[in-house]
Amino acid sequence: MKTKSDEVANLIFGAPIGQYIGENGAKILADHAAQKLDLNDDEVLCEKDISTNCFYIVAKGRLAITYETKDKPTPTILHILEKGDLVGELSFIDDSPHTNTVRSLGNSCVISFNRADLEPLIKDHPELMFNFMRGVIKRVHSTLTAINRQQNELLDYIQTGGRGRL
Repeated sequence: MKTKSDEVANLIFGAPIGQYIGENGAKILADHAAQKLDLNDDEVLCEKDISTNCFYIVAKGRLAITYETKDKPTPTILHILEKGDLVGELSFIDDSPHTNTVRSLGNSCVISFNRADLEPLIKDHPELMFNFMRGVIKRVHSTLTAINRQQNELLDYIQTGGRGRL
């Protein structure tokens, strides 16, 4: 019989971070430090300027990173997060408030990791936690590389006035 912990372990292992921690690591995290959260359409996961001491892995559905202003009735979508993407990892690492609001686009599911639940694992499973954080940093690095590439393409487009582009 499959337990809720087994379901969470499979979701963790199936995410890109799973390649760094293996099935056993995913099971340990599921048993001690992870929770599955189901989100309804337009439900807020992280709110701008609020600290949560958590970060998340998108397990199902899509989330929107949004920018909200008082003069616009609907938030502007800055980026769409999909299965395997991390949410709130930088705020988690540097203990700062979230820089934008993240909300669900349709019904979604995330795996939540809380600082208080992860900290004991540093002592009990140091190699797992090293590999887990290495996986988180690799995902952050990949995201920053993609942003840098897009920024360079935009700069090239601006500098050439769009010439040579279809």
